[in-house]
Amino acid sequence: MRRSVRKLARGAMLAGLVASLGACGTIGGWFGGGTPAKPVDKTTKAQLAANADRLDYGPRSTGTSIFNLFTNRADPNVTVGVNKYLWRASLDVLNFLPIQSTDPFTGVIVTGFGTPPGGGRAYRATIYVGDPALDARSLKVALVSKGGPVDAATARAVEDAILTRARQLRIQDGNL
Repeated sequence: MRRSVRKLARGAMLAGLVASLGACGTIGGWFGGGTPAKPVDKTTKAQLAANADRLDYGPRSTGTSIFNLFTNRADPNVTVGVNKYLWRASLDVLNFLPIQSTDPFTGVIVTGFGTPPGGGRAYRATIYVGDPALDARSLKVALVSKGGPVDAATARAVEDAILTRARQLRIQDGNL
């Protein structure tokens, strides 16, 4: 008899927990309310890609429940997770290389072969800006010449030039 009472009590507690959590996530539920978020149209994505110098990190959450405060469900089509100063500095420093593709949503810039001013060797670069922080860990540069990969000192010098230019751009904006 005790076992059946315990099972009944556990079942009632579980049903109450499921009902209360289910009401929290609905629009107009106990903690929610309001209207659902509008979907992002394609023009917004195109505008973000075209205006790489005005990158916006977007809202942290678009839900209407109190439990959405603890989640990071930002729309990946709106949120851009790259540092705008590193992005612009990469394009400035490597402006002699023809750009083949850019993706500000993933932070990848791929260039074709080009010769630096005053140099005789052609290079190709792939730049990855992987974090919104203005930090050396956020930037990765892969350089290749027509003869194969370049030495680490050359790649490090290009990374240092990009980081220096990014800091200059940030100081110019006055966002210290």
